[in-house]
Amino acid sequence: MTQKILGLLGGMSWESTVHYYSHINRCVRDAKGGLHSARLLLHSVDFDTIATLQRQGDWAAAAQLLGQAGKGLAAAGAGALVICTNTMHKVADAVADLAGIPLLHITDPTIAALQGAGIARVGLLGTRFTMEDDFYRARLQAAGLQVYVPGAPDRAEVHRVIFDELCLGQLVPASRQRYLAIIEALQAEGAQAVILGCTEIAMLIRPADTRLPLFDTAQLHADAAAAWLMQA
Repeated sequence: MTQKILGLLGGMSWESTVHYYSHINRCVRDAKGGLHSARLLLHSVDFDTIATLQRQGDWAAAAQLLGQAGKGLAAAGAGALVICTNTMHKVADAVADLAGIPLLHITDPTIAALQGAGIARVGLLGTRFTMEDDFYRARLQAAGLQVYVPGAPDRAEVHRVIFDELCLGQLVPASRQRYLAIIEALQAEGAQAVILGCTEIAMLIRPADTRLPLFDTAQLHADAAAAWLMQA
């Protein structure tokens, strides 16, 4: 039987793409044993190009760039795509259409995990696009979740830390404390858990750092990717 191949659209940032690659491979190895590993194709983009298009609001150009990359992965044999970042799911439908193969959406395993844990009210941390635009929150709300985001100054700081520190592999203790204070504020508003809605945040914040349950979208997404690969 021909084994499935999964296409990864990565590099946004490569710091978190590394975690996707290693986690998916570990899942396959642990499930199959021996020297088994995941059949993956990776197109790693220059994140500076994508980040510039984000700042300019040119999402159509960003979708075209990723869609063409996905089309190349499909031509090379990928049967499905994973976008290894939350923010670029803003153009997920356009990317999938251009690539011509299914896309495993990052919110789907996150929603399933939240529902499985009985969570109804959840805080959301991510880039300002993820926290403020409707593309992400709407999918959560459609699943019956009440979503809390930080106030404007805290949103700006969460966004700054992601781009100025985490995407560069920098883990700053003062930023960790600021994030934890923001999480405490979300809990005070009524959040029962927090979505780490940027694939780099789990580099900075660990479950042991806070009493509030954390849902790491990168790990949940990678789990779902590995599960897709191992389906008959």
